[in-house]
Amino acid sequence: VQLQASGGGLVQAGGSLRLSCVASGVILGVNVMGWYRQAPGKQREFVASRHTLGDTWYADSVKGRFTISGDNAKNTVYLQMNSLTPEDTAVYYCNWNANGAEHWGQGDLVTVSS
Repeated sequence: VQLQASGGGLVQAGGSLRLSCVASGVILGVNVMGWYRQAPGKQREFVASRHTLGDTWYADSVKGRFTISGDNAKNTVYLQMNSLTPEDTAVYYCNWNANGAEHWGQGDLVTVSS
């Protein structure tokens, strides 16, 4: 499984960005796709994820501001990020997980200026 993320960039505090991640390759059955992020000098942390059947999970730090959605037919997940703050600045990594197999995208930089 290969993951291609896009949508990152520079935005002012209070602004919005939408990340996309497309999975390609042999994809069978259900899976969980989502996002992690890693800020400079910090460990990678969970942001949000979505199960093929629709369940979603969020980190407390992004609840109410970020929304994850997906298109199963396109093997794509989206992360709508609103009310961004400088603390959201990080490299965002797409993640795919199914039956113990895990894959990561290349990372997409999101920079929020104050």
